[in-house]
Amino acid sequence: MKIGVIGIGKMGENHVRTYLSLPNHCELVGIYDIDEKRANEIAKKYQIKPFHSLDNLLRSVDAVSIAVPTEFHYKVGLSCIKHNVHMLMEKPITSTVDQAKDLINRAKKAGIKLQIGHIELFNPLIQFLKNKLQTEKIVEIVHYRMSPHDDRTKDIDVVKDLMIHDLYILDELLKDDYSDLYSLGKVINGIPEHAVTMIKSLTGVTAQLTASFKSIRKVRTINVVTEDAFFEVDILNNVMKISRSIKEDNSDIPVPIIETIQFDSSIKPLSLQVLDFMNCINKDGKPKVTGEDGLKILFLTNKISESIIHSIENKDK
Repeated sequence: MKIGVIGIGKMGENHVRTYLSLPNHCELVGIYDIDEKRANEIAKKYQIKPFHSLDNLLRSVDAVSIAVPTEFHYKVGLSCIKHNVHMLMEKPITSTVDQAKDLINRAKKAGIKLQIGHIELFNPLIQFLKNKLQTEKIVEIVHYRMSPHDDRTKDIDVVKDLMIHDLYILDELLKDDYSDLYSLGKVINGIPEHAVTMIKSLTGVTAQLTASFKSIRKVRTINVVTEDAFFEVDILNNVMKISRSIKEDNSDIPVPIIETIQFDSSIKPLSLQVLDFMNCINKDGKPKVTGEDGLKILFLTNKISESIIHSIENKDK
């Protein structure tokens, strides 16, 4: 399969590296970025071809990873459909819900696979958690995803950049819709940089999600309270702790038992994601993360971000 990468920022370079590590599955034909200097630098670094026009790249490939800024997703996606090129689109799917709906419909009519880059769903730790929770009665889920400030995140919405990961993880764990949603946060120059959201699912599970560019250290954790256990998930360190209470023989006093599971950090979620993408093309199957999945999370993401911004604006009036 002939592959291209569009957008060669940090995530785009990760896609380049990943495709090059899978020579038995694909041929990385080349890359395209509107910043020709950046494209030439990456092309030289990895000994690959830089295309100087998007159309020329799309005429040369079967499928692409799209890692351009979100505001260009829709336009680039339409170009891919025009050239009959399958798409692995980085999150979020598009800027607006209307754009997402149109892109999904056009891709379906053209027979183009559209997979959304919800990369954490390919993390073995998250899939293990999902399987464990199938037999548990969930009470509450608490997510923290925080990073120190850096220049890359300047003028970037923390909900759309960080919290979106926990929104699609939550959706994967619950497979539910939501009855109540309340958000607040800190807005700088009209953009949320710290956000907290409270959600209640239709089945009564409560969730709290915190995302921030204001932390002094990087944090990626999920805590799950169930009727019979407590799950502590540290995504950065690939470790999960499961606490339970059991009653030993001849005793009515519960004894706490903690199981610690360390996951293999050599397994790369991005590799699993692109393999799933190529597999769904080869077998004419359904992507693990569909355009509709991306649309659902985009709707939640935009709703939360707009709610935070409007609450600040109303407060200032």
